[in-house]
Amino acid sequence: MTQVVELPLWLFVLIVLFAAVTFASHFLFPSVRWFFRRRLERAVARLNERLTRPIEPFKLARRYDMIQRLIYDPEVTREIVNHAKANNVPENVAFERARVYAREIVPSFSAFTYFGFGTRLARLLVRSIYSVWTGPRNDEVIQSIPKDATVVFIMNHRSNMDYVLVTYLAAQTSALSYAVGEWARVWPLSRLIKMMGAYFIRRKSRGGLYRKVLARYVQMATAGGVAQAIFPEGGLSLNGRLMPPRMGLLTYVLEGYDPEGRDVVFVPVAINYDRVLEDRVLIAAAARGDRRFGARISVVVKFILGKFWQGLRGRITRFGTAAVVFGEPLSLRSFGADEPVETLATRLMQRIEDAMPVLAVPLVAHVLSQQTGPMSQEDLTAQVQEAAISVSDQMPNDTSQNLPQAVAQALMQMKKHQVIEETASGWQVIPDQMNVLSFYANSITHRFRDDATAA
Repeated sequence: MTQVVELPLWLFVLIVLFAAVTFASHFLFPSVRWFFRRRLERAVARLNERLTRPIEPFKLARRYDMIQRLIYDPEVTREIVNHAKANNVPENVAFERARVYAREIVPSFSAFTYFGFGTRLARLLVRSIYSVWTGPRNDEVIQSIPKDATVVFIMNHRSNMDYVLVTYLAAQTSALSYAVGEWARVWPLSRLIKMMGAYFIRRKSRGGLYRKVLARYVQMATAGGVAQAIFPEGGLSLNGRLMPPRMGLLTYVLEGYDPEGRDVVFVPVAINYDRVLEDRVLIAAAARGDRRFGARISVVVKFILGKFWQGLRGRITRFGTAAVVFGEPLSLRSFGADEPVETLATRLMQRIEDAMPVLAVPLVAHVLSQQTGPMSQEDLTAQVQEAAISVSDQMPNDTSQNLPQAVAQALMQMKKHQVIEETASGWQVIPDQMNVLSFYANSITHRFRDDATAA
């Protein structure tokens, strides 16, 4: 026992390293994790004091625990057995497939990333591109919802800026959880999006096992009180109008609703812009009849960096107004969980349409789309003022109270965007840009249906 044992230096170093790793894994790492976990919990507690709707424990659960809970859920387990039988594979293979789906769907929410980085970046980006207007009743709508209810924002989808805009505006309310498609599964964007609490969905997947895993995650999150944001149109509008709703996520919420548990309150959210950054990309996709968008991620990053550079130099140029208006909330408990999901979707889309804000560029586009030739600025302003009489309640105060100035700014913006041109006879649409004009006019055309019927 007291004899000297000689070891090669490399073996001694290896033994020391193994000992250090063992010590760290059993003593140091748990202590460090506990230390930072405690600090994080205290930080979240302080954060919840200022939020209108505090972050629920479900959203703060460890990702590994959520994945385990999801794949061992009784309904998922039954679907695993069905999948194994239907595809003639062992159940352990089907189980691993469910695990892959769960890992793909479940986010890794970080309160620090969301509030310390995400919302600040969203605020900076939005304010560098738009002047933001929110509906006068937005705060009142949120305050009217019971604290113990789950809030689900139901939004129209005009632009990819919708994610950024609503994240920024909801920063004082809660942390939103989005469903995002395959477009965002690009590293490092995918990692950031998961840390922001979003979950990926395969829009074209028809597999029963995948749909069950996704459905149970949505239902667990809803039962856990997680504030969510859903785009029922299932994608960006290609023509500026509200698109027919898709029932997927709404069906999951409805099927998982427990009348004895939390109420679910849907908040319709109407979003409109003076300038949609992807307008011509969307119009081109509509002309082709597909949804293959040609914009590359490098182009998007270049644009964002360019806007930040402008801000640093004090030369910010904005693209008009971005508006967000909350419509009348709908309580699922009052509506009735037995009602068809189609009825629920139709009711929500109608409330989005009723809340749609009217901005200067869409209003000018609507008036110009009714003309067959050039118009002087005076005649155009007069017709815009006449059209605005019936929609003034849906307009920002700065626009409705200074309409001639708003029209002049809208004309300059549309001219810079190469949609219209000024001739000796007045303003007219550039011949091959009528589809762009219609794209903006379509966002508010429903506001004037009664006028068209009366005429």
